Amino acid sequence: MNNKLKWLLAVVLFSFLGWYFLLKQSDYTITFKVNAATGTISQGIMEWTTTRSKKQNEMYIILEKRNFDFIKQQMKKGNEKMEYTWNMKSINDSMTNVTIGIKDLNHSFYNRLTAPFIATKFRTEQIEKIKYFKMGLEDHIDDFKIRIDGEKSSEEIYVAYISLKSVLQEKAQTMLEYDPKIIGYLDKNKIKIIGYRPYLEITDWDEDKEIVSFNYCFPIPKNTKYLPDSNVKFKTIPALKGLQATYFGNYRTSDRAWFALLDYAKKHDYTLENKPIEHFLANPFNGGNELEWETKIIIPFASK
Repeated sequence: MNNKLKWLLAVVLFSFLGWYFLLKQSDYTITFKVNAATGTISQGIMEWTTTRSKKQNEMYIILEKRNFDFIKQQMKKGNEKMEYTWNMKSINDSMTNVTIGIKDLNHSFYNRLTAPFIATKFRTEQIEKIKYFKMGLEDHIDDFKIRIDGEKSSEEIYVAYISLKSVLQEKAQTMLEYDPKIIGYLDKNKIKIIGYRPYLEITDWDEDKEIVSFNYCFPIPKNTKYLPDSNVKFKTIPALKGLQATYFGNYRTSDRAWFALLDYAKKHDYTLENKPIEHFLANPFNGGNELEWETKIIIPFASK
């Protein structure tokens, strides 16, 4: 072997070792695929870490969050300090690849020497931990179904509505909380509700803080006469063109269809205005199989 080749190999080797021990962001990486949108997985991560904080005394801090496809967290438990870097990449209209980079801030050098090659305590514990996350996520995915319907148009509707605000995970609970207020007003004033199938109109969606402002709406006849009210208002929701999905499942998690539409739009070069409209076609108070509760969801195309 000539000297030039030896020097080249030495440079490549030292460059790799420098990257591996000094620049590489994680000690160990776990990858899996799951049949869910990136946003559904992102929500699952947040809910999972909240549960672990309560049950395992693990305290999680978000260091960085980007859209629904990247989360970097720091976890502390006693003297233990870890970093988890989650990357979610949509593969197709239904499948997402999840990569988790794990770094032990107290024993990073040792873990890099050992974890990729032998079943250390660190590696075994992390694999088990992510395994339970994946199992919980798959159980959740079994609780609903989503069908992408493609380009559609909604109908113009005249509604009575009440404006509300909540964290994304509690929008259905917030609707139920205010249901007696709007229904009570309509009943009291003998205003007919058409079909008793309410709408939810998102007016603002703060994706970073996961907070939504929305109108909880009931369709009524357009010529309705009404008395002014401090909470209940009236308006026309115009017909809109956008991407539509049909969601089957509990209304608490209907936003899973939003995430599916966003991933679909990204894959197929659509630009959407992130203000979904949901039309609930089943009454949850009637009970029954939640997988038969149907919701039509449309996210309008962004204005050019």
